[in-house]
Amino acid sequence: MATLGCRCWQHERQRKVDGDGPDDGATAHLRLLATTDLHAHLLPYDDHADRPLPGTGLVQAARLIRRLRAEAPGGLAILLDNGDVFQGTLLADWLAGRGPDAPPPSGPHPMVAAMNALAYDAGTMGNHDFNHGLPFLLSTLGAAAFPMVSTNVRTAAGRPLLRPSVILDRIAKDEQGRTHSLRIGVLGVAPPQIERWDSLVLRGAVRVQDIVPAAAAEIARLRAQGADLVVALCHSGIGGPRPEPFQENAALPLAALPGLDALILGHTHRAFPGPGWAATEGMDPVAGTLHGRPAVQAGAFGGHVGVIDLALRREARAWRVAAHRVRAEPVPPDLPLDEELAALAVPYQRRLSEAATRPIGTTRVPLQSHFSLVASDATLDVLADALRHEARHMLAGTPAEVLPVLAAVAPFKAGGRSGPGHYIDIPPGPVALRQGAELYIHPNAFCVVEIKGAGLRDWLERSAAIFRTLTPGDTDQPLLDEEMPPYNFDVIDGLSWVIDPLGPPRTDRDGRVTDPAARRVRDLRHDGRPVTDGDRFALVTNSYRLGGGGGFAAAQAAHPLIQSTRGIRDIVQAHLRRAGPLDPAPRPRWRFAPHPGTAAWFDSGPGAARHLPAVADRRIEPLHPAPGGFHRFRLWL
Repeated sequence: MATLGCRCWQHERQRKVDGDGPDDGATAHLRLLATTDLHAHLLPYDDHADRPLPGTGLVQAARLIRRLRAEAPGGLAILLDNGDVFQGTLLADWLAGRGPDAPPPSGPHPMVAAMNALAYDAGTMGNHDFNHGLPFLLSTLGAAAFPMVSTNVRTAAGRPLLRPSVILDRIAKDEQGRTHSLRIGVLGVAPPQIERWDSLVLRGAVRVQDIVPAAAAEIARLRAQGADLVVALCHSGIGGPRPEPFQENAALPLAALPGLDALILGHTHRAFPGPGWAATEGMDPVAGTLHGRPAVQAGAFGGHVGVIDLALRREARAWRVAAHRVRAEPVPPDLPLDEELAALAVPYQRRLSEAATRPIGTTRVPLQSHFSLVASDATLDVLADALRHEARHMLAGTPAEVLPVLAAVAPFKAGGRSGPGHYIDIPPGPVALRQGAELYIHPNAFCVVEIKGAGLRDWLERSAAIFRTLTPGDTDQPLLDEEMPPYNFDVIDGLSWVIDPLGPPRTDRDGRVTDPAARRVRDLRHDGRPVTDGDRFALVTNSYRLGGGGGFAAAQAAHPLIQSTRGIRDIVQAHLRRAGPLDPAPRPRWRFAPHPGTAAWFDSGPGAARHLPAVADRRIEPLHPAPGGFHRFRLWL
């Protein structure tokens, strides 16, 4: 498998320090190894689909990590993790008390135990590490044998939640074999949206500062404490070039701060450096630099290991980075598992598999998400039926019970960066607990808002940004903006509407309004009647949306009716147990505006073709295999 990144050495500017020292002229090497967004992928296995997932998981990546550490130039390497470790799989839910009833084996969290066994040097937290609440997180981190740092997350009283940074004292050998002290400062930052996204479980227990000013202060503190180098664990992706208040993806302005030597990136699940990036102001995707500083992002799920090799030179009584090279090293799918970590992980996997295969319901129809971004599908119908039933029950006896109840649902497993196997594909018959959990994989909480017709239009316009602006008469053009995650494509059950992708989107992929006059959503109806701006509805949504997740401004502007801490997954699984054989009733939802002679292509999973009869109301034709193991289809408008 090809390695992402550039193996050529990239030279940097020297940091000037006055004076000379006896070690001037000495040279040494330091290798930074990094994982990020592991999301509790321990073994290379898909817990929900009950199948192998080669080339993922810390147990398989561990063998590559050990080799890269042993091969480090000069023999000095440090291993770092960049957060989002404890959420994302059925294993993670089970260990947090939100999965099967069977108790897990005793002992520390297996992700922590595996990281201890690999002798991680330091780590930080990502936003999803807070999903299960602060007590669970702090208890889990208590077993870590390495320092965990968090620079911009504080308690409600303003004290650091964890240590804000750490200095790792190491011994480096120069090319003459002489030893030198090397003090490596490590800080860690995460998106400030944490306190909003998880407000229902955190209950005001934390405050999160903006990334750039918090990091700037900590870099200065580390330098004052004698750090020779400073590395930022940045659980944030590459976004705009300049700092903004409440900036989610702040890697570029962070990299511009003085005193910083290297960055470990995360959050967006992309591999950097590598293909698929276009050079922008301050970002070189070939060299792997942000504002000239080395930066690496190791994708997600343990599919890559980030590598930054630093050539250091001692000048004017200080170490400086004289040169570097950066790569995101893929984990080969056929790489043998690390034996030590496999022995640790297998008991958990075995007990989880036994509990998760227990049936909790049945379905008469296939439940699959291969065409969730281009047509209606039964998985979203099942979610909507479960949520609307719960909302009617909870609204009964309140003034809002007279409002029509709608449900906003989105596909969580619809390919994208997670690969061609990241789809729901449940055949007719028994539905196991693991499959029921697959219908809603995130620990979001159940919420209901009162919203007017104008807000619903804004909500759907935001969703429609997932489609590129198409050219009339063209038949070979991409349909989807692959940079917008599928989970931000909300559809609203209980309404019907038309989407015209020939018009410009109102928002960009992050939800910022770029064309206020744009109107892609047309003919919005409820029960066959046009929806007016003043019509009132009760809309089921989730805690992530109400916290600003996905950039749905209409969600934050709506009036909350119910803000529950009950997980939507629990509601869906209760529905599976109660509803009998699933066979969701057909319903009007959305369609594309007709444009004869215009078509666009999209990619789906390799098993999608056999489900084409389920989308017979769309004119879709299979084309050919697509890059990355996907299959390409053409949609005619």
